[in-house]
Amino acid sequence: MKLISWNVNGLRAVMSKGNLIPFINAEDPDIMAFQETKMQEDQLNFNFDGYFRYMNSAEKKGYSGTMVLTKEKPLSVIYDFEGEDHPKEGRVITLEYEKFYFVCAYVPNSKDGLKRLDYRMHWEDDLRKHLMMLDEKKPVIYTGDLNVAHNEIDLKNPDDNHFSAGFSDEERGKFTDLLAAGFTDSFRQIYPEEVKYSWWSYRTRARERNAGWRIDYFVVSNRLMESVEDSLIYNEIEGSDHCPVGLILKED
Repeated sequence: MKLISWNVNGLRAVMSKGNLIPFINAEDPDIMAFQETKMQEDQLNFNFDGYFRYMNSAEKKGYSGTMVLTKEKPLSVIYDFEGEDHPKEGRVITLEYEKFYFVCAYVPNSKDGLKRLDYRMHWEDDLRKHLMMLDEKKPVIYTGDLNVAHNEIDLKNPDDNHFSAGFSDEERGKFTDLLAAGFTDSFRQIYPEEVKYSWWSYRTRARERNAGWRIDYFVVSNRLMESVEDSLIYNEIEGSDHCPVGLILKED
């Protein structure tokens, strides 16, 4: 089973570049998750043949948003957090399948100067509660742009970024808390010394220099790791400032 996630930084933009459909056709994922779709559902004027589609759009047009394509119709779908008071930013979709939950998320950016860090911390705590609640019922696959490079190996210039959004002690600590709650960073578990990135800033032509960050993940319940065959970073795929990441599950 193949699962893929991609922050496309504008779904219509990546479609216009001609990268997306050939990638989906070539990889043929069973589930494909998107972050930063930046569109409302009524603006979607193209089809994804062979997939059920679920979208969660932000109230603010052209901002945030998530979408999941799935070959198998899920047993249930939850948008955002049940019972939690958060802005309608379209950040989370949870799909339930027979053997696992699949959670697509676009984690809030703490912004320059860490202006949104306090909200980010609140969001992280509620998201972790959501994942732990799901994990009590069946294993969880949590994926998306998590907006944090957990360890120094996960970004090109760690010494210069200890007070930057995405590498602050507070954000890294929340990711550590998540792992301590019974979850595994699948890529780092399989490739403990691999240096590979999933995001490069447009501002400094960072991709040309491979001065990137690994902030896109597949995190899984600890007990699901035995079913993981591989965890992938498709850093040759262009079309966004992020590249896709993938997870391969062993066949039963």
